[in-house]
Order: sequence, then C-alpha cells, then structure tokens
Amino acid sequence: MEKIRFLCVILLLGLLFSCKDSGEVASVKIDQQLAESELPVAQLKKRLEAQGFQTFNYIDEKTMDTILMQQYFIAFLKSGPNRSQSKAEADSLQALHLAHLGSMYEQGYADISGPFGDNGDIRGITIYNVPTQEMADSLAKMDPIVKSGRLAIEIHPWWAAKGYKLR
Repeated sequence: MEKIRFLCVILLLGLLFSCKDSGEVASVKIDQQLAESELPVAQLKKRLEAQGFQTFNYIDEKTMDTILMQQYFIAFLKSGPNRSQSKAEADSLQALHLAHLGSMYEQGYADISGPFGDNGDIRGITIYNVPTQEMADSLAKMDPIVKSGRLAIEIHPWWAAKGYKLR
C-alpha cells in the first residue's frame, strides 16, 4: 500500500509540475496567472469579483502592501463507505482519480492536490479555485473514486492571499 501511495504522489506531482506545450487550456491558465500577477490589486480584485469570486483586502503592517485575499474551497477526501474493492479495482480507481485531478488542474479548477502521509480517515485534499462551493462540490463529485464510494468529500471555504506560493 505504501508503494502505491508513493507512486501516486510521484505521479500527481509530475502532473502538477509538468509543462504542457500542447495544452491550450494549460497555457491559457498560465497566461492568465501571469497577467493577474502584473495587475494592480484593485484591478485584480475587480476582475475576480466580476467572475463571482469573493475577495477582501488587508494591509500588511510590516510592508504596508495591500494584500488581496481570495476565497478558495478545500475538498477533504475521506475514506468512503465502499472500500471493499479488490486490489485491481482499487488500483484502477486510483488511476482514474489521478487522471481526474490532473484534468482539474489542467483546466484551472484545482490548484493543488495531494494525499496525507498517515493512514487516517482523511486521505487527502484538493484546493479548488472556483467562485462557489456548489461548483467545487460538483467538480469533486465528478471524481470516479468519489462516484464509486471509495472516497467521500467534505468541502470547506478557505481564504488565501492571491499570488502567494507554497514554499
């Protein structure tokens, strides 16, 4: 099981960080992100709100910069009610699950996904970059592993500073 989890993490990281020269959607999303990073905060806020996103500003007391906060949605992927699949079925569902997450990333709906390192009830997360919880819920429920009942989802709104990266 640990080997499968490790391979899934490697595959997912490869999907998340690979360059796709042929994907129009991926290049459009990258172009959009570059354009957003060059916009003044007020213009970016106006653009996001016109698309239905919730935002607010705050002033960083140390730098006196205006920080734009955007609402995202975190989907917690939890052990579902149907975990009785054979190993072959579970492996197939995992492959479909990773393909779904890769597609969500490529289409610009999800910004990051990954499993947790323990063997607890909460198996992983996906952060959706969409304007509404209903949209995040709908996209998460399209995941074949969720449809099968092997995983279940629980979605919560989450705020993050726009343009900041993980480090």
